[in-house]
Amino acid sequence: MNKVALVKPAILITILASSLFLQAVSAPSEASEVEITPKVRVRGPRGRGGGKPTPGAATGVLGTKPPSPKDRWAVVIGISDYYGTANDIEYADDDALDVLEALIEVYGYDRKNVLLLVSDYKVNNATREDIVKAIDWLKENAGKNSEVFFFYSGHGARGKADDGDREAIDEAMVPYECSSASLIWDGELRTMFSNFETSRIVFVFDSCYSGGMGDLKADGRIVVMACSESGLSYEGDAWQNGQFTWYFADQGMLEGLADTNSVDGKVTVEESFDYASANCAFQKPAIIDSFENDMLP
Repeated sequence: MNKVALVKPAILITILASSLFLQAVSAPSEASEVEITPKVRVRGPRGRGGGKPTPGAATGVLGTKPPSPKDRWAVVIGISDYYGTANDIEYADDDALDVLEALIEVYGYDRKNVLLLVSDYKVNNATREDIVKAIDWLKENAGKNSEVFFFYSGHGARGKADDGDREAIDEAMVPYECSSASLIWDGELRTMFSNFETSRIVFVFDSCYSGGMGDLKADGRIVVMACSESGLSYEGDAWQNGQFTWYFADQGMLEGLADTNSVDGKVTVEESFDYASANCAFQKPAIIDSFENDMLP
C-alpha cells in the first residue's frame, strides 16, 4: 500500500490501488500510447463535508428556466463491472443510479426520458455501441428548446488518437469492453454532439483525466469534470460512490447541501459543482461554464 500526502489534513485515507495503469492493446490506426486508468480505491472516513464554497462557478442568478419535463432528456452511464474481472471497480454504477434519482426526484425529469446504461445488465449495457446509440437517441429526441444531461462514471483513458482535434494527448471514456478499440475519445464526443439543435446541455464526467473533456464546450453548455486533465478520480467505501459524485449529486443535489450561494431551495449545476469542489480531497474538479448565469435543470 502506498501512502499519499493529503490535500485536506482532516481526512486520513489510504490508497488501495494507486498507479494502476492497464496498458491496452492498440491498433495503429486508432490510437497509440494508450493508458486506461480505473478510479483509485481509497479506504478511510469520507471527511466532515460541509466545506464552504469560495467564489466559484455559481453567480446566484438563475439563467433561462428549464423546459417542461417532457422536453428534458438524459443519458446516465455508470460502469463498475468491466469485461473480465481484473478491471472492475466498485461504485460507478451507484454514481449513475444516484444521478438518475437526482434528475427525477429533484429536477422532475420524466423517467421515460432518461436512458440508464450500466454494466452487467441484460439490457441497456454500456458497450461502445450502446453508448453511441444512446447519444443518437438523445439527438433524435432533443429539439431546439430541449435540455440534455449527459453523465459518465467509470475508467478514464488517455493517449494519442486521431479523433479530429489537434491535441497532442487525448482523453477518453472507457466502455464495457475496456479495450483501446472501444474507447470513445474527446474529439469523437465533440463530433457526436456537434449537430444537436439545443444549446442547453450539461456534461458531467467522474473519471480519471476527465479534465480533458473541455473539447465539448460550446455556447449554452456546461462541462463538469471530476478532476484535472492529468488527475485521477477516487471512489471508496465511506462514500459508497465516486468521491466527486458523492458531493456533487448525493450531498449537493439530493440532500440540498449545495444550496449555499442563494438559499432558495433550488440547487443549480454551478452550486453543486462549487460544493463538490470545496469538499473533494486529492482531486481538483474543473468546470467550463458557457451557460448564461446559473443553470437550474
